[in-house]
Amino acid sequence: MLYSIRLRISYDYDSPADVGRHLLRIMPASIPGVQEVQEARLLCRPVPAEQLERVDFFGNTCTEIAYRTPLEETVFEMEARVERLPSEPGLDVSPPPERLAQQIAEVPSVAGHAPQSYLPVSPRVPQNAEIAAWAAGVVEGAETVLAQVMAVTRALHRDMAFDATATMVDTPLEEAFALRRGVCQDFTHIQICALRSLGIPAGYVSGFLRTLPPEGQERLEGADAMHAWVRAWCGKDMGWVEVDPTNDMPAGTDHVVIARGRDYFDVAPVKGSMRLAGGQRTSQAVDMEAV
Repeated sequence: MLYSIRLRISYDYDSPADVGRHLLRIMPASIPGVQEVQEARLLCRPVPAEQLERVDFFGNTCTEIAYRTPLEETVFEMEARVERLPSEPGLDVSPPPERLAQQIAEVPSVAGHAPQSYLPVSPRVPQNAEIAAWAAGVVEGAETVLAQVMAVTRALHRDMAFDATATMVDTPLEEAFALRRGVCQDFTHIQICALRSLGIPAGYVSGFLRTLPPEGQERLEGADAMHAWVRAWCGKDMGWVEVDPTNDMPAGTDHVVIARGRDYFDVAPVKGSMRLAGGQRTSQAVDMEAV
């Protein structure tokens, strides 16, 4: 499936902002066997005084920019054509849950893609006893690791409602879980917490979701902005599997990956600092269409 994708993120300041430095993760990733970026461009307005690209610990492409003059507004625009390759669901060859810890221990790596990096707590996903108890209940009877992952995905979709007004970008996961309402970021953080409590390595994927569904299909939740979903390590034979708890589905040809990390902290589209007095307003617009 070939997509044309456009993203616009803007910031307006009450008074001119001075001396800013940002780290952007908004460019789609080229992932062998998953997706191919045919073309992509990033436009920053005003033009930064400095701009360079690098790859972070998790293998994501980052763009570092710096401003040295006062700004009333900053705008980041990305346009890309990305082919999302088809994938077959395949058989469940994940191990029984009691064998997963041994398989994790047998992976001789602590790199950004290794399962060991996705088991401990991370900046936005602490341990939570209530979520752990909930997860233990919903996976009863699941005989494989993948079956546990899918059970949590289904249960979270069943027990939580998508509500774009219920939470903010910095809402703690325990608050969103107590409300049983939130956006894709909340669904994703809660599922990561639940899976880690079960001993399953889990991380965060940021990306885009098809804006307009095929004819006759319902529109997916979270398509109006950048989307988020979960990746879980399901053993040495199955590896990483990606699921979308907001929509109760495996991540597939409707999903285009930007970045992967432990949680939102690792993949936030815009991070950095500016010197300013007064407030700021931000807006985001996404358009992803099949071509």
